Amino acid sequence: MTPARPVFFVSDHTGITAEIIGKSLLSQFPDEAFAPTSLPFVDNLEKANIAAQQIREAWKNTSLKPLVYSTLTDPGARAALGACGALVMDIYGHFLGMMVGEIGYPPEPLRGRFHGMGDQSDYYTRINAVNFALAADDGLSIEKYDRADVILVGVSRSGKTPTSLYMAMQYGLRVANYPLTPENFEQPGLPNSLLPYLPKLRGLTLTPERLEQIRSERRPNSPYSSLETCRTELNLAEKMMNDAGIPTVDSSARSVEEIASLIKQSLKGK
Repeated sequence: MTPARPVFFVSDHTGITAEIIGKSLLSQFPDEAFAPTSLPFVDNLEKANIAAQQIREAWKNTSLKPLVYSTLTDPGARAALGACGALVMDIYGHFLGMMVGEIGYPPEPLRGRFHGMGDQSDYYTRINAVNFALAADDGLSIEKYDRADVILVGVSRSGKTPTSLYMAMQYGLRVANYPLTPENFEQPGLPNSLLPYLPKLRGLTLTPERLEQIRSERRPNSPYSSLETCRTELNLAEKMMNDAGIPTVDSSARSVEEIASLIKQSLKGK
């Protein structure tokens, strides 16, 4: 059996940027097997040499040249990592070189600047948005809906909570979410508590088969997770949302990042 190709995300801070770019590129090769490893906080020359040795060992163990996505900012650490012999994609080095050629002077390296707290206002906006999403999760604190930027609706386990939290952390949006339950389908139209907020509502839906899979992980072999229940609830929820003119996103095969981006795009001009 062919081993998976080693992949390393190396950063002198959290590694978020290296992972986002690296995983996006790796996803373009769905037939390849990769074994990812994150190496965050490689913030001095000694740690860079240790990371380089770990990459060499992975190469030796698998006989496959590793792929390395690096956002190191210190030139010495970048050189030490580059000496490992693997395919090192120096993300900052590549683009900074292009920018220096245009701007005309070298950058001032500072680890973690992109994900730092330089903008205190933005930082606290996101923290407050996360607190709002937690307080207004799963139909809680309906009295807060006046302050919401968007309210997600959908059946149980359609992806409302992770999307709410992601949008809060990434965009600083105040996102509430409301579950559509069998009790809601006993009366025609939207629940009365949602009617005043119709312009803020965005729906999430998915295929019955995907919903069955997700619910079965939580409550296997139960009426709640049966395909029949999933199909019935989704049909009723989709009819309710369509009748009310609520824009919806199918979350069946989308990541939370994709779902959040589509919802955010739908809010433009609102």
